[in-house]
Amino acid sequence: MNVEEALAFADEVVFAKTGKHLDDMQFGVIEGVLKRQKYGDIAQGLNCTEGYAKDVGYELWELFSDAFGEEVNKLNLRSALIRKSMIINVTGGIITGHHVAHNHVIGSLNICTSKEESPEFLRGKQRAKIEAIARLQAVGLSDEQIAQCLDLTREEIRQVDLTE
Repeated sequence: MNVEEALAFADEVVFAKTGKHLDDMQFGVIEGVLKRQKYGDIAQGLNCTEGYAKDVGYELWELFSDAFGEEVNKLNLRSALIRKSMIINVTGGIITGHHVAHNHVIGSLNICTSKEESPEFLRGKQRAKIEAIARLQAVGLSDEQIAQCLDLTREEIRQVDLTE
């Protein structure tokens, strides 16, 4: 999950919880945290005080903690977003209240500037497939279960080289 995907997912979570999308300040704080910046550097980039950036962050961590049912903070934001997005992608769930409800999809995001898929996009798509397969294997899913979750054939799962 890259920064843009994490921001899009974070925005979906916030919208599902509050009915409002992230504002520029919230986007900036999340982006800065995902890029491992200190609050002082984030605040400088957003033209605000460090204290205000921390306050915005604190409100976001509380919201994500409530949405995900686990403590979320500056240090674990990236892993929490990755973990929860994988759960939602695999189960088709939506975040409501304090848990993930199943059989609903928050939404999807497809940003494309042309009809042709660039080599970079195809490499990224393959990398995402490899990472998803590795994560699902790590939690003990069989090739058949992984194929069903990712809408692939078992042969496609077996052909993926996890050492790339």
